[in-house]
Amino acid sequence: MAMTPWNTGLFDCCDDMSSCCYGFWCCPCLACTVAGKFGENRCLPLCDILSPAVTAACGLPLCVPPAALSVRVGIRHTYGIKGSLCKDIGVSCFCMWCSWCQMHRELKHHNQAPATVINVQTTSINLQPNPVMMAPAPVAYVSQPGVFMVAR
Repeated sequence: MAMTPWNTGLFDCCDDMSSCCYGFWCCPCLACTVAGKFGENRCLPLCDILSPAVTAACGLPLCVPPAALSVRVGIRHTYGIKGSLCKDIGVSCFCMWCSWCQMHRELKHHNQAPATVINVQTTSINLQPNPVMMAPAPVAYVSQPGVFMVAR
């Protein structure tokens, strides 16, 4: 599969105003929608909201949002989009809202791809059992009184 660029740029929010407004007014909702459309649990992006507080309470600072990064990498690999893990980390850390909007636009683009028409030819199925050849019944004859011989 040839690697292609993202369908829209990171800051191309004006290309799809509905995604832009959705991300601006309720980015957590947009993130949950993107995760769901990509086949992940819709609550996955909530880890990005909760994980910094939980890890900071344990003394571990966390600056990379795990859900945004993992969904971004997953979309990139699924659709053969050019990029690197390093770029995904940078985008997820410093432009998370724009990243969710870009992923939403990308999924909308791939879901609007032209449908493939498949022609199916019907075949008739014979539900009768296959013929079975029966072996002839063995013939028995008497050669001496009390002794039976079987011919095959």
